[in-house]
Parts: sequence; structure tokens; C-alpha cells
Amino acid sequence: VQLQASGGGLVQTGGSLRLSCAFSGRTFTSYIMGWFRQAPGKEREFVAAISRSGGTTYYADSVKGRLTISRDNAENTVYLQMNSLKPEDTAVYYCAAKKYTGAGYYNGYDYWGQGTLVTVSS
Repeated sequence: VQLQASGGGLVQTGGSLRLSCAFSGRTFTSYIMGWFRQAPGKEREFVAAISRSGGTTYYADSVKGRLTISRDNAENTVYLQMNSLKPEDTAVYYCAAKKYTGAGYYNGYDYWGQGTLVTVSS
């Protein structure tokens, strides 16, 4: 599995960005997809996840109502729409994939993309 994240950049507080993650190498619809982030000096943390069909989503409390995960199974791509951005959203964002739900949706991912930097200025 290869994951290629893109769409990061510099945005002002209150602004929006959409991250994309292109999936290749296996059957996309067999994988749960997630987004994680790592801020400078902090541990990597869960942001959002989406089921194989796209019918179920999960979010960290800190992003509920502002960030939206979605997937396009025809395009093998997962998205993270980021609205009402705050300086504390500044981080490198990683997409991740897992095939089995044994560890739940919040951890246990097997494949990781290279990350894309989001910087929110105050």
C-alpha cells in the first residue's frame, strides 16, 4: 500500500484547507482510512477515521464540527476538509490505512503516508 498526502499549506485563523490522500497498491475499499497529526514537540494523535464504505466516521473531540473526513472509492482517495482552523491545528497531517478493525478505528494502522504540513497563523 502506498499513500500520498497533499494539500497542506499556510492559512489564517478561521480559514479552510482540504487535504487529499491518494491510495494505491491494493483494493481501496478493503481498507479503513484515517487521518492523524503531529504538532511540534507533541505525540502523534488521532484526528478522524472513515469506514470502508464511507458510511461511518469517527472524530477526535478537538476537531468535531470543524473537520470532515470523506472518501471517494471510485478515485481511491480520502479527504480531510478543514474549516474554522485554529493555530492549535498546526501540525504535520498523516493519512493512514488499515485492513482490519481489531484495534478499533483510533489506532492499529498498518500503512502511513509521508505527511503534509498545515500551518495556521494567528
